[in-house]
Amino acid sequence: MGTIVEVGAWRAVKRYDRLVIAAALVGMAALAWVYLIRESAGMTVLSMEMVRLRSWEMTDFALVFLMWAIMMIGMMIPSVTPTTMIYASIARKAERQGTIVAPTMVFVLGYVAVWTLFSALATMAQWGLDQAALLSPMMVMTSPMVGATLLVAAGVYQASPLKLVCLEHCRSPAHFLSRHWRPGITGAFRMGLGHGVFCLGCCWVLMGLLFLGGVMNLLWIASIAIFVLAEKVIPIRDSKIVSRLTGAVMALAGLAVLASWAITGN
Repeated sequence: MGTIVEVGAWRAVKRYDRLVIAAALVGMAALAWVYLIRESAGMTVLSMEMVRLRSWEMTDFALVFLMWAIMMIGMMIPSVTPTTMIYASIARKAERQGTIVAPTMVFVLGYVAVWTLFSALATMAQWGLDQAALLSPMMVMTSPMVGATLLVAAGVYQASPLKLVCLEHCRSPAHFLSRHWRPGITGAFRMGLGHGVFCLGCCWVLMGLLFLGGVMNLLWIASIAIFVLAEKVIPIRDSKIVSRLTGAVMALAGLAVLASWAITGN
């Protein structure tokens, strides 16, 4: 009798595995946003000025890295959800056919690993900008020229062939999984890494724009996260046109700022 109950319970769990996975992803993103909201609310000009004026210590690097890593989870988990749910469906179907597939969270961990590495690079970039006195106490770019150049670079990259190739992979999760499928736990982790690399190739310059509006500006963070999600999931017949159009807008905005700076010096 006990065995029958256990089997029935296991089947019930499997029936709701999609709901469990979706809830786990939503929970990860939600916890990340709770952290960001709390950190943003706790920031003051005085405390950030004290941090900026002293030499960075290992604790400073660790805290800034933690901030970036959690921010990337909050921003990027929503955009990887469609691919994750397709992976879960494939895993469930394979299991019904007697093939053991690695848990879905192994795939997610591979994806998160890529953005964790990016967070380390972003931390180094923030340190460099801070040491060059190019960031305000609230972590906003203070140089119009550097900020405008970053905006132009983002616009150019937005319409570049590399961006468009990466975006196509991100917009076609089923195609990505069928083309890059690998068995086992290592294979699932590598697939997560691979998808994360394409996602990074699609979005890394956009993440650099965080320095324009403020690294802890919640509205700016949310705007970029929504833009990244929209690029990947909104059904558009020709996503290349949209990418090129948004790229042109970014580049023109950057050029306008550069022109204003050249004329007025501000």
